Amino acid sequence: MITLGTASAAPGEMDVGRLEVGESRDGGSVGLPVAVINGASSGETLYMQAASDGDELNGVGVIQRVVPQLDPAELSGAILVVGIVNYHAFQVAQHRNPIDDTKMNRAYPGDERGTSSERIAAETFAAARDADLIVDLHQGSTSRMIDEVRVRCGRHHRMHAKCLRLAKTFGCGYVLDQKGPDGQLARAAPDAGIPTIDPELGGCVGWDEESIEKGVRGVYNVLRGYDFLDGDVELEAQTRARGFDQYGSPVGGLVRFKRDLGERVSAGDVVFEVTDVFGTLKARVTADHDGIFWRARRLPQVASGEYVCSVGIDLDTY
Repeated sequence: MITLGTASAAPGEMDVGRLEVGESRDGGSVGLPVAVINGASSGETLYMQAASDGDELNGVGVIQRVVPQLDPAELSGAILVVGIVNYHAFQVAQHRNPIDDTKMNRAYPGDERGTSSERIAAETFAAARDADLIVDLHQGSTSRMIDEVRVRCGRHHRMHAKCLRLAKTFGCGYVLDQKGPDGQLARAAPDAGIPTIDPELGGCVGWDEESIEKGVRGVYNVLRGYDFLDGDVELEAQTRARGFDQYGSPVGGLVRFKRDLGERVSAGDVVFEVTDVFGTLKARVTADHDGIFWRARRLPQVASGEYVCSVGIDLDTY
């Protein structure tokens, strides 16, 4: 029997339930939606979670499509799922937990006696520590962004090669291989010896069906590539960036992009222009290095110094 919160499943069974993480302001219990899929045959354990940032919904879309398709009778090993991590932020469609104004993916490994976010992180990390692999589903929040997988442990970490293999198996086509900030699950879990990836499935407000489908394919690649399900995965070369050049606007006005997401950029190429309300050119910003146009703000209006876009740099394939 495998248990996560109130969900319990014997071999060959599946169950859903709630993982209690505290109480709301009216004293009611707060429980995260969870699922346990316990395969009929023995094997490894995969932990998946989504919406640790409350407005990043594509991961929820992936779980919504994957879980109903899984047949425990055909599965080796087990899958533990937390469908919505940042409960309070999800309810109000915000990025940060409004109870403590914290970005959840900076709170790992958590503290069971800490803030709201730290308590949720502690409960979900306790579940994740029982796994052999972790997939933490994200997206670019309200930004426009290519579909990518992030390896956040750092290139000198003892788990780096295993995390990189997991990212390649997921297979979005693009990988950011750059050490992440403290408090990310994809930083904390490798420290505990668990290969972990952070797929960033595009960026949108609401659902992005194309990115969700890429996420579904990625999860099934992992399930087949690590022998949870029968079937082979043909590993394809991934374009890897080891860092970003981030660009802000030198002036206020309206942005006009000169590159599309995923497009190659050469040093000196114009990345974007800024005009005034009447279309008069105020500034032209060029790329510092060769790279790939990776991420961009969604709204055109900017103030001086405000973030506009990112170019992935230090590229290779693996």
